[in-house]
Amino acid sequence: MECTTSGNLGNDDRRIIQQDQKCFYVQEVREMKAIRAVIAACIFVSGVSILQTCTNSTALHAQDSSPTTHEHLLVQGCVNIPPGQKRPEFGCFSLATESGLRFSEPAVYWHVRTFPNRAAADAAKSPTGIVVEEDGRVWLSEFGPRDLALEGGQAVAVVGPMELPKAALYAVVLGYAVMRPNDRSIVHVHPGPEGWYMISGEQCLETPAGAIRATAGGTATAPPNVPMELTITGTAVRKSLVLVIHDSSQPAGLPSDWKPQGLCAK
Repeated sequence: MECTTSGNLGNDDRRIIQQDQKCFYVQEVREMKAIRAVIAACIFVSGVSILQTCTNSTALHAQDSSPTTHEHLLVQGCVNIPPGQKRPEFGCFSLATESGLRFSEPAVYWHVRTFPNRAAADAAKSPTGIVVEEDGRVWLSEFGPRDLALEGGQAVAVVGPMELPKAALYAVVLGYAVMRPNDRSIVHVHPGPEGWYMISGEQCLETPAGAIRATAGGTATAPPNVPMELTITGTAVRKSLVLVIHDSSQPAGLPSDWKPQGLCAK
């Protein structure tokens, strides 16, 4: 059936309206089936980060078919934007990944600092440090005890403690998220701790233990292997740095069938 809004169906206006309504419905069903098919395909890809792969595919589909009016994002994970491709205005985007890291303690702290330029940050970073440029600033992330001695730059936040699962080697994924009020994540779980530094806005993380809220300038953490749903609250756009530390032999995150109780809406 071809969808049309032309008046070539005759003089019966009701027939035209019914035809158009049916066409719009068919288009919407086709789009939803396509998105579900992509997600289903991603879930069965062995050895690939499900959250990252699904988000890349569904985000591109959503951009092609999304209306001009605002719809709330359903974020499935931080995505890698290929070089030369324009980054969407909203979403969660991978900035850096470091693999093969070793931590001797059962928990670490994430130290966040800023520097006036990239060269200064690179000169100050340790072998396990991560330097990224985002939101008009140069950020250095370092990992260690709470009283880790660091030099140079300006201290911004200490996030933690971040409880580590037992693993021979760890991977660290650092991302940058920009989301609007009422945007949210899928219900998911990480095989390692997750942490946030809030640049602006407000968020609420629901887990089986309750709701964890954070505001601009604050931090939050979630322990390993705990199902969660993140919701953006308040009235401002929320920007944050987000970090996941996980066993290098496992994907960074997986969907979960846990059902939130809606605590972040209360």
